[in-house]
Amino acid sequence: MLIPPMTMMDFFRKSEGTWLTLRAVHHFDLVDDESGESNLIVQVVAQTDPKVTEICKQQSIDPAQAMGGGRFMWQANLDDVPPNEDYGAVLIDVPDDETRISGRLIRDRGYVEKIPVISRYWFGQDGILTIDTEYDNNQGQERCWFINDDFRIRVSSVRTMDGVNLTTYCSERRCISDDTLNKMIDRNLARV
Repeated sequence: MLIPPMTMMDFFRKSEGTWLTLRAVHHFDLVDDESGESNLIVQVVAQTDPKVTEICKQQSIDPAQAMGGGRFMWQANLDDVPPNEDYGAVLIDVPDDETRISGRLIRDRGYVEKIPVISRYWFGQDGILTIDTEYDNNQGQERCWFINDDFRIRVSSVRTMDGVNLTTYCSERRCISDDTLNKMIDRNLARV
């Protein structure tokens, strides 16, 4: 039975790995279609990582308040090369209190506007993570939840002064590492 993560660091740990993302995007004001497939690579960032201090100081936050974070990188689904750091972001968790069910995410780079930004997050009793971000010219909201340990859903919207101009729906399936796949093959061959 699924036990949903209820703190941001638990969410980062549960998300660690590579995910195949199937993305549907609807622009209300453009003809562009950004729907498609991509890989999302998530790595946990330890509390002691120098990146935590760097990003916190960039936003005038005391690094001692940070619990650690997550590094997110995107790449085309069939790319054989390592992901491009320009298509990534590091998010640092600064919880509100000892329950850690809500707090701030300190980002070195936002998703909508590529500037450092602070988001608010909270976990509902149902395990759904909600992240609200105020940019200079936009507001974004993302919600994410796990269906099971290896499948999750993300939905988001971007609002401008004129109203909602972008919505996305993503289903994400965890990819099996080559090492895990080889172990599974070896176990199956041993059974024969």
